[in-house]
Amino acid sequence: MSQAIEIKKGQVQEIAEKFKAAASVVVVDYRGLTVAQVTELRKQLREAGIEYKVYKNSLTRRAAELEGFEGINEFLTGPNAIAFSNEDVVAPAKIINDFAKANDKLEIKAGIIEGNVSSAEDIKALAELPSREGLLSMLLSVLQAPVRNFALATKAVAEQKEEQGA
Repeated sequence: MSQAIEIKKGQVQEIAEKFKAAASVVVVDYRGLTVAQVTELRKQLREAGIEYKVYKNSLTRRAAELEGFEGINEFLTGPNAIAFSNEDVVAPAKIINDFAKANDKLEIKAGIIEGNVSSAEDIKALAELPSREGLLSMLLSVLQAPVRNFALATKAVAEQKEEQGA
């Protein structure tokens, strides 16, 4: 009896450490997906460096309470899988959201984004944001616009002066 309890305590501690280290966590309901679909989702997440595991809800609830994420416990009912990302905040939300669009059986339930419990709508909104590279290119184009406009204006003035002088 005590050996089983020790194993469960170790599992709770492991899950709690993953919650603590994660930049973002996404909880999904995978009911209705085929083995091939789950394997494909796992492959996509693994390629992005995201850990995707199924844990018992009771153990996950205890781990969430240890780390102060009690708000996620209400979503831990039924079969759940959890995606943990230690580096990229957006990657798990984006991959899972894209996969859920193609496979309507996968349901995003909730998540934790940089230490804050988030609803499924928040996770989906995060997934719709452009990538970091996309945001940087948008910023660069905004920064270049005034310089480009100034250059065009000075060129137009120079051409106008040439026409008046000729």
